Amino acid sequence: MSGAGQVKIDDKKSLDEINQSVAVPSVYETSFVQKFLAYSGPGALVAVGYMDPGNWLTSLSGGSQYRYKLLAVLLLSILVAMFMQTLAIKLGVVARQDLAQAIAAKVSKPVRYGLWLINEVAMMATDMTGVVGTSIALMLLFGLPLIYGILLTILDVLMVLLFLRFGIRRIEFIVLTAIMIVGVIFGIEVFRAHPEFAAILNGLVPSSQILTHHSELILSLGIIGATIMPHNVYLHSSLAQSRRYDYHDPKQVNEALRFAKWDSNVHLVAAFIINALLLILGGTLFFHTGNHLAAFRDVYEGLKSPAVVGGLASPLMSTLFAFALLITGLISSITSTLSGQIVMEGYLNIRLPLWERRLLTRFVTLIPILIIGFIVGFNEQTFEQMIVFAQIALSIALPFTLYPMVALTANRKLMGEHVSPWWITTCGYILTTIITVLNVQFMFSV
Repeated sequence: MSGAGQVKIDDKKSLDEINQSVAVPSVYETSFVQKFLAYSGPGALVAVGYMDPGNWLTSLSGGSQYRYKLLAVLLLSILVAMFMQTLAIKLGVVARQDLAQAIAAKVSKPVRYGLWLINEVAMMATDMTGVVGTSIALMLLFGLPLIYGILLTILDVLMVLLFLRFGIRRIEFIVLTAIMIVGVIFGIEVFRAHPEFAAILNGLVPSSQILTHHSELILSLGIIGATIMPHNVYLHSSLAQSRRYDYHDPKQVNEALRFAKWDSNVHLVAAFIINALLLILGGTLFFHTGNHLAAFRDVYEGLKSPAVVGGLASPLMSTLFAFALLITGLISSITSTLSGQIVMEGYLNIRLPLWERRLLTRFVTLIPILIIGFIVGFNEQTFEQMIVFAQIALSIALPFTLYPMVALTANRKLMGEHVSPWWITTCGYILTTIITVLNVQFMFSV
């Protein structure tokens, strides 16, 4: 669709502060490892979105209720995520536009504003998940009342500013380090829990019972719905442009696509492993207890209670769990800030300094959180339910993100020789429709 009010973005770079800021080896150099390391990083920032508190709750709850059965759902979700993120990479590398810019160039002004509003709500929902996760982690670790933890999250503006002063390469390294720490923490906890590896392998095989058992189906929908999120697609289409190379050289463009996909898939595998470890932890320690996890505190208290986990009980285990939650909440602030900037600049052609953008997003997010908090007396369970409602907001924005992306990457005029073949486009539309239907079902089931 096109019309009056279109945005001309030819001369505007996505995330101008970091666009083409990282030099990479030439296509005519031979070291695979050197090239992989140079292109590695954007995938780590995107992978954070697959490890937010919404994913934590669904994975832990799935393990506590159905042991390892839903590992197959997690695996399927991450494979779909790989497909969608690959399309986002292709759009960024080939068209040299992020998704918001590419859509804005094709639609009329009223549509552009409507899409901005929908996605702005989705970005706030993403930010809300991080706020709730961070404040709950602070409460578990330090006994800090929720209201103070929520207000303290305003200070993460300073953290984002500090990180951005280092440049995108150092931010990528910090986020990758954080992901590795979280992975090691859960790896240790799962190793100490002594799970049954044969049962884990069986859990990776899809079961027809998932479709016929209502509560199992609903939780599966939650896992899938929490996996594909709009902000990850916008973010990746922009971060894919952070590498500096000769994009007029077709061979260099092909190599950039190749290594960007490697980077994305490797880090999404890492995200799958961390979510799988959470599900295995819930399935190993809590499946036989009858304690179906519905809150972070359930896990935190259970990990240090001999009555729940027997001889594995340890204050260190519970502290490590809360610390991992805190890390995840904090680093998600970086990605939600960048995603919000992409959406605002792409759709509205408005550029704000990142600290202003972060402060604006955080204040807008805190207003409903604080209002609800005062109404319910800052009840922990109610705040964790807000994570579920945040997933609903993301679900609403999803079709308005994925359908245009599939269409744009099938546009030969925009993509040239890298246009998606018909079977990729058909697969993209089918997957988007399935994800949309599943998310709608999940919305009406909560």
